[in-house]
Amino acid sequence: MHESRPRLTPIPTRRADWHRLLVTAGLGLFAALASSGAHAQAWPARPVTWVVPFPAGGGTDAFARPLTAQLTKQLGMQVIIDNKGGAGGNVGATLAAKAAPDGYTWFMGAVHHAIAPAMYPKLDYRLQDDFVPVALLASVPQVIVVNPQKVAATNLADFLKEARSKPGKLNYGSAGNGTSHHLAGELFKLQTRTFITHIPYRGAGPALQDLMAGQVDVMFDGLGSSAAHIKGGRIKALAVAGSQRAPGFPDVPTAAEAGVPTYQVATWYGLWAPKGTPPEAIARMTEELRKAYATPEIKAVWNGLGAELPNQYGKAYGDFVASEIKRWADVARASGAKLD
Repeated sequence: MHESRPRLTPIPTRRADWHRLLVTAGLGLFAALASSGAHAQAWPARPVTWVVPFPAGGGTDAFARPLTAQLTKQLGMQVIIDNKGGAGGNVGATLAAKAAPDGYTWFMGAVHHAIAPAMYPKLDYRLQDDFVPVALLASVPQVIVVNPQKVAATNLADFLKEARSKPGKLNYGSAGNGTSHHLAGELFKLQTRTFITHIPYRGAGPALQDLMAGQVDVMFDGLGSSAAHIKGGRIKALAVAGSQRAPGFPDVPTAAEAGVPTYQVATWYGLWAPKGTPPEAIARMTEELRKAYATPEIKAVWNGLGAELPNQYGKAYGDFVASEIKRWADVARASGAKLD
């Protein structure tokens, strides 16, 4: 019986054989590198979802829709908005925090999520631990808006006289407990020594609808969601809570000009990725956001909404969020704001 032996590949002995071997090996290496490169460039290989934690029609939507439309054009892949409202934006934040960190789910939150830790003792997510900060998307001053059919005041000084003459009779709508609308209203009451009743909604959109319908008297809203209604005459802007008048609204005075010099509040919107999202996906999204902000289309929309073009990404944006968490915790403590 003969032992079976493994067949060995003969060593090439002729120049032509060596040439064929080298060509074959080179082609194999090239194919492997090309496959690797294609894999690295694959994101996004399917539609991307942005979780927006408020109902359609609010300030977050006002910026999310034109921006995701621009990103869809740039990426050649659809960027879808998934509105998940409830609990002042915390329902959507929780869902996004638990999403697979594969680069296909992103979270577009807002200043509300920097306020939430001070207002909600038990959150199912931790903004600074469960997400990676990607970019500040927009920042707009808060605006004090009233229903002109229900509130006679046409300026902030007269509004204060009316509020002080009948404490608790006027009410203000907000996007929900613990949102910037809520805390902005409580800060206003603290600084002006007025009492206005808080009415929470499930988003800025529903609150604005009731403001225009006369169900609530006033809102401390982000200018982005109120802009179109101010221009259409459906609501009246008394003042913006910024250090200077807002782009696109030169006739609306600042709160300081109107007699409340310390009242400054901005509504900002930002993008996060679930912790563990591939760095290459975050880098690509950041690059595409920079490109989007350089387009005439986005510049025009942001100007029309009274927003500044942002320039904060990654760590700088994360540091800004940390400072906002501290600031709003101080405001909540000083005002005694509670969940209604």
